Amino acid sequence: MNKSESTNRIDRLIEIMAQLRHPETGCPWDLAQDFKSIAPCTIEEAYEVAEAIEREDFEELPDELGDLLFQVVFYARLGEEAGKFSFNDIVDKIVDKLERRHPHIFGDAQGLTPDEVAENWEKIKRQERRDKGDEDHSLLAGVSHGLPEFTRCLKLQKRAARVGFEWPDMPSVLLKLDEEIEELKETLQEQSADRMEDELGDVLLVLTNVARRLSIDPAQALRRANSKFEMRFRAMEKVAASKGQSLDAMDLEEKEALWQQVKRTL
Repeated sequence: MNKSESTNRIDRLIEIMAQLRHPETGCPWDLAQDFKSIAPCTIEEAYEVAEAIEREDFEELPDELGDLLFQVVFYARLGEEAGKFSFNDIVDKIVDKLERRHPHIFGDAQGLTPDEVAENWEKIKRQERRDKGDEDHSLLAGVSHGLPEFTRCLKLQKRAARVGFEWPDMPSVLLKLDEEIEELKETLQEQSADRMEDELGDVLLVLTNVARRLSIDPAQALRRANSKFEMRFRAMEKVAASKGQSLDAMDLEEKEALWQQVKRTL
């Protein structure tokens, strides 16, 4: 597909969105939506993209990416109807931002290493916030509260690590993890919901630090663990059913034996 054909397809998508939002002939569901009602759909579509990538399902991925692109076009239509912004404004914003944040490509900052590129990117972002009148000059400024918490935790830790605020090595992190687990155990005796939540949060924070040092996305690791758990649990159900049994009729010892059985093969 050449540039002209690609542009025409984008234009057609924008036209379809306008038809869906036509006040007289549009789709009742689309007409009932606003920015807030669409936001959860956008998050869901982004996760479906991530899931297709995890499965390496490259036949399905274009479809999921199309759903995500539709979300952008939907917001653009809502913005245009409100007289706030258009699809072209969205494109202009990202084009300007990418050119501004890549001076090593579009400017004079040549020959940067990947680490220098990342550091320069953050400096440019901080300057952008200052230019907008943001008075928060903390190194942690700009880490959105709307991010999934694992992602936000990773970003906060990476920012703090830039000024050396982190444990010196992995053994130190693992010792801290042991300490936090012991503190969590202590709160179990107190039966204080607030304390248990605090201590569990500390455990998760240190585990996120472990993931960061291993260059592992903790959310991705949990997604893989969830998929593995689901696959093994479903296998347990099938094995039990093949024997004329059901999991709810088994005692814990029988369930554990069945779990170990499927675990050896999956």
